[in-house]
Amino acid sequence: MPIFEYLCRACNRIYSFLSLRATPEREPVCPRCGSTELERVPSTFAVTGARKTTRDDARPGGGPEPGGSDLEDKALRMASEMSESDAEDPRAMARMMRRLAQESGERITPAMDEMFRRMEAGEDPEALEEELGPRLEEEMGSEDDEGPGGAPSRDDGLYSL
Repeated sequence: MPIFEYLCRACNRIYSFLSLRATPEREPVCPRCGSTELERVPSTFAVTGARKTTRDDARPGGGPEPGGSDLEDKALRMASEMSESDAEDPRAMARMMRRLAQESGERITPAMDEMFRRMEAGEDPEALEEELGPRLEEEMGSEDDEGPGGAPSRDDGLYSL
């Protein structure tokens, strides 16, 4: 069952939605503010997964998915270019994450840059996240940030689509 991630710009928060279908029949509603204008964003799993399929492969009959963004297309293309060994290699993951941040125009904070550099040197991503996580959250905005101004926060819930 696919999990899709959507950004609610009103809440500046990313939500995960579980779908019983590969192509959802309805649009999600923000669990927090009720907005129906959510924007689909590349999911962390889709970006870091080693599966070598494209969005076109996943759609019945192929063809592009309506409403896909250029960034989403780039993220899916980057993920499809990765091999299984790349998905386990912190160096390859750091290169892809840095490239995705640059492609999206996301500001690379000092802590994020340090994490990328240390992953590129082969350090364990989980240990780095534990060590640098608080600094990353501080630089990118806390979970309670609302509205424009910082990087979107992630909601830990899983909602039905």
